[in-house]
Amino acid sequence: MTTLSIPELSLVCLVGVSGSGKSTFARAHFGRFEVLSSDFCRGLVADDENDQSATAAAFDVLHHIAGVRLAGGRLTVVDATNTQSQARKSLIELARAHDVLPVAIVLDVPEKVCLARNADRADRDFGAPVIRRQSDQLRRSLRSLRKEGFRTVHVLRGEEEIADAVIVRDKLLNDFRDDHGPFDVIGDVHGCRRELETLLTRLDYTLVHDAEGRAIDAVPPAGRTAVFVGDLVDRGPDAPGVLRLVMGMAAAGHARAVPGNHENKLVRALRGRDVQRTHGLAETLDQLGEQPPEFVADVERFCDGLVSHLVLDDGKLVVAHAGLKEDYHGRASGRVRSFALYGDTTGETDEYGLPVRYPWAEEYRGRAMVLYGHTPIPKPQWINNTMCLDTGCVFGGSLTALRYPEKELVSVPAERVWYEPVRPLSPEATRRGDELAITDVTGRRGVETRLAGRVTVREENAAGALEVMSRFALDPRWLMYLPPTMAPCATAPTGDLLEHPTAAFDAYRSAGVDRVICEEKHMGSRAVVLLCRDAQVAHTRFDATPGSGGAVWTRTGRSFFGGALTEEFLGRLRGAAESAGLWADADWLLFDAEILPWSAKADELLRQQYAAVGAAGRASTPAAADVLAAVAARGVDVGDLLGRATARAHNVEAFTAAYRRYVWPTAGLTGVEIAPFQLLASGPAEGEGRTWADHDHAWHLDVADRLAAADAFVRRTGRLVVDVNDPDSCGAGVAWWEELTGAGGEGMVVKPLANGAVGRRVQPGIKVRGREYLRIIYGPDYTEPGNLERLRQRGLGRKQSLALREYALGIEALERVARGEPLWRVHEAVFAVLALESEPTDPRL
Repeated sequence: MTTLSIPELSLVCLVGVSGSGKSTFARAHFGRFEVLSSDFCRGLVADDENDQSATAAAFDVLHHIAGVRLAGGRLTVVDATNTQSQARKSLIELARAHDVLPVAIVLDVPEKVCLARNADRADRDFGAPVIRRQSDQLRRSLRSLRKEGFRTVHVLRGEEEIADAVIVRDKLLNDFRDDHGPFDVIGDVHGCRRELETLLTRLDYTLVHDAEGRAIDAVPPAGRTAVFVGDLVDRGPDAPGVLRLVMGMAAAGHARAVPGNHENKLVRALRGRDVQRTHGLAETLDQLGEQPPEFVADVERFCDGLVSHLVLDDGKLVVAHAGLKEDYHGRASGRVRSFALYGDTTGETDEYGLPVRYPWAEEYRGRAMVLYGHTPIPKPQWINNTMCLDTGCVFGGSLTALRYPEKELVSVPAERVWYEPVRPLSPEATRRGDELAITDVTGRRGVETRLAGRVTVREENAAGALEVMSRFALDPRWLMYLPPTMAPCATAPTGDLLEHPTAAFDAYRSAGVDRVICEEKHMGSRAVVLLCRDAQVAHTRFDATPGSGGAVWTRTGRSFFGGALTEEFLGRLRGAAESAGLWADADWLLFDAEILPWSAKADELLRQQYAAVGAAGRASTPAAADVLAAVAARGVDVGDLLGRATARAHNVEAFTAAYRRYVWPTAGLTGVEIAPFQLLASGPAEGEGRTWADHDHAWHLDVADRLAAADAFVRRTGRLVVDVNDPDSCGAGVAWWEELTGAGGEGMVVKPLANGAVGRRVQPGIKVRGREYLRIIYGPDYTEPGNLERLRQRGLGRKQSLALREYALGIEALERVARGEPLWRVHEAVFAVLALESEPTDPRL
């Protein structure tokens, strides 16, 4: 048996004369979709697998498909003769373009066997000269395959060896996805042994010393593993001591490491290469010169064996010395290694003569967390799910580690300045990692959510949302949430009501939800309020402009008030939060709320739409009724017309009264109220926050009650818990709704008492609006029997689907905020909510 090892991710080129059995070999050892056949591609483009005139087009198709597969991280096998160097060259270039390893598997079968096999195939009409030419090309190729660029070459000689071959797929050297940690990722050490020992001790590692008192290992706590980002050597006082400790930890399975550019240069120097002994290399070589030769040999082997980068924890964590953009994760090529060691530069130099690093992290959009070093900074900061951990210990800064997955930073200060830096540590401190790109939101997109899976946003909807978001919305740093739409209850089948609580209770009962909470529905304007403890918190956490203490925004992300009034509003609510004790465990709070009255925000809408309809109706319908009454007095039968005119006059009065209930004068904050009904999220000024969707709605309303008790500016929300399986409890819910609507209230919202009950089939909330309120929505005459019958045919499916998707996106955005994910990830979900609002649905629902 002959075992052929190939990398799990590679481009495998089968090389062999026509008739050597390549297609049979491919079918036996690779998956159906892994193999790309040149014959099959000829058939695709010319309807004939043997049409040699279609060869160029066929290989265009083959190369394109192979490129798509390799870009997706899939092993790809090319089944073609590949006996010509030019054909192999294009495949090697394709592998390099996608940073995968090219592998050649040669099937070296006697020429007479290939001739006999082709003679037996009716579909092969080329003669022996073609086979002999290919065979000659193969003989000459065997000597040059490795020089051409194939990383691995397997040659199977004869039919028996081919039949006995077994393919083994090896993980790439950088693939540690099955190692789930937890990890302690440590920044550039640069020979600072004492600081490293102090840091490991701070991380609860137990140092192990040899007979001479030298640290040779550090045993981690609770199965943790240390991961070093490279640059262990140079500039510092004890590079051998650092190497001895890290090598011992690695040998014991207590640590992993990636190479830094300084290790790479050290290996070349130890091998006698001509390298410049600058940037601390001379000091390291002098220090190693005092060590035994066998130790120096171990150092060379260790540093040379380090892999460019590590992919850990199912691909969620990537460690590379200079960082690594997403396209290079889990790939293997000289280009990938170079980027991992040195990063990328703009081609410019700064005022200190040092290369200007290209800010790859600011453009990073990958899901994996990337931890790196290489460029010293005074203080680590998250930039799009990446963090540099080189805090310049050797330059008098500190040595820093990040606990993963906890995302906790641990640092120890340098004992002294061991090496004067050419460039101060401050320039990198002003880097920004919260810049958005238009490509984050344009085109057809899918947003992955925990609650609803993948939510699709159509390109045309994204375009509409981009117009609103870019022209009218607040700074995206504030906008961590947009409220979802809400579906009404199923339409009542009979009577003079369009909506009734029984339908909401029935819907939740059928979905398996036993207990619901009915919340008073305030007729105001939906608002989200981000309240910071003070302006410093707003600046630290949200990069707010000086003097700003938070934000208040509408369902479309627009600022609810003007600047000065916003701060006055937030100041009032901040005082209530202080009195209610809400600052005990948080520096910022995010509320979902209604701001009353409706006219405070919708005054223009009221004037132009509702008041205009009411005024026109009051002017025309009584006059029409008077004329018809006079005609009837003369004995003309106009009873039906008069009845309709009288009813319309009554309906117009009812319509006017309905919207006027939600209008009262305001001046500044005088007359304005806020009715919060959910604490969405909160958090510290620095670090991660948390969401509160795991707390039931009664808890959220209790928090709101504490605010209402502290300041009358906060309106309390009435509520009632209903057991949908208890007729008496349901009856109490109906009676409460009738009381609310009978007193002129809008109605109520019915929600699962437990937030966690929401799922793919369970609505997050169902609104049940009162008969008179619906006049505002459907018009003065909607209660007329004919109109009601038409309205009973309204379809709710699209609205219900929209409500579920927008709710899932809202929760996803909040959870991304809580996890400390980069701004573009949060904004992706928030933007999708606004985009979905462009979907065609009946706005009256």
